[in-house]
Amino acid sequence: MVRVRFSFGSRHTGHLENIRKQRKKFPEVVEEVINKSDIVLEVLDVRFIEDTRNRDIEKYIRKSGKRLIYVLNKIDMINEKELENIKLKPYALVSCTKRIGSKNLRELIKRTIKTLHYKEKYFVGIIGYPNTGKSSLINFLVGRNASGVGNEAGFTKGLQKVKLTNEISILDTPGVISDREYSMNDNDKMSKQAKLGGKSFNKIKEPEIAVQKLVDEYQEKITKYYNIDFSEDADLFLEELGKKIGMLKRGGEVNTDMVARRVLRDWQEGKINSND
Repeated sequence: MVRVRFSFGSRHTGHLENIRKQRKKFPEVVEEVINKSDIVLEVLDVRFIEDTRNRDIEKYIRKSGKRLIYVLNKIDMINEKELENIKLKPYALVSCTKRIGSKNLRELIKRTIKTLHYKEKYFVGIIGYPNTGKSSLINFLVGRNASGVGNEAGFTKGLQKVKLTNEISILDTPGVISDREYSMNDNDKMSKQAKLGGKSFNKIKEPEIAVQKLVDEYQEKITKYYNIDFSEDADLFLEELGKKIGMLKRGGEVNTDMVARRVLRDWQEGKINSND
């Protein structure tokens, strides 16, 4: 069997050698969860469905004969009209922060289990891109803080097992980024990871470049949130914002690195890219 390769989104990026070790280690955790699970939930950011899908993992799940359910999280951050063209099946719509959709997802899991061969115990695996809300989803489903939660990408460090019912247990894993999307040097890939929350704002090497990518796509939302009119030039925007919030170096010069990281943090926390 050909081993599917993945990368791990972690808060501890460390040295290159440590990254290589992580990239060897965590695919085994993901495969272990898939192999043990009867059903696998792939948690996606509903704002960026295609960007947060991992087709390599999906392919592996189907080859393994397991059932796949798409869980579209953060539905409070988009308009209802944006949900009309979803083609993924089966799927459930949830918002862990607003506590929406838990009942429907639990019922979907139970209906899917009824189509499987009878067992005394069933396992539901949870996989997904870093920071899509996997641990939050577990806590939401079980109704308590059963799994560690953090805004920073890669908060979950290893396999976690949580009881949902007497018959169903949930298996959680760290977030994974496919090898084709992973990079420590490609600015486009790193900017995409920053946009999707796969790489934390304080770990981006060139935050100004990541902000420029956001400006290129979401200038209207950024302008509205910060109440700053600017052209498509991210440098000009960062200068104006730095002056506005007083994020300056000695001598009055704007600290564009810190301002850029502030913007990325606001973005990753959903403050800018919301439906407000």
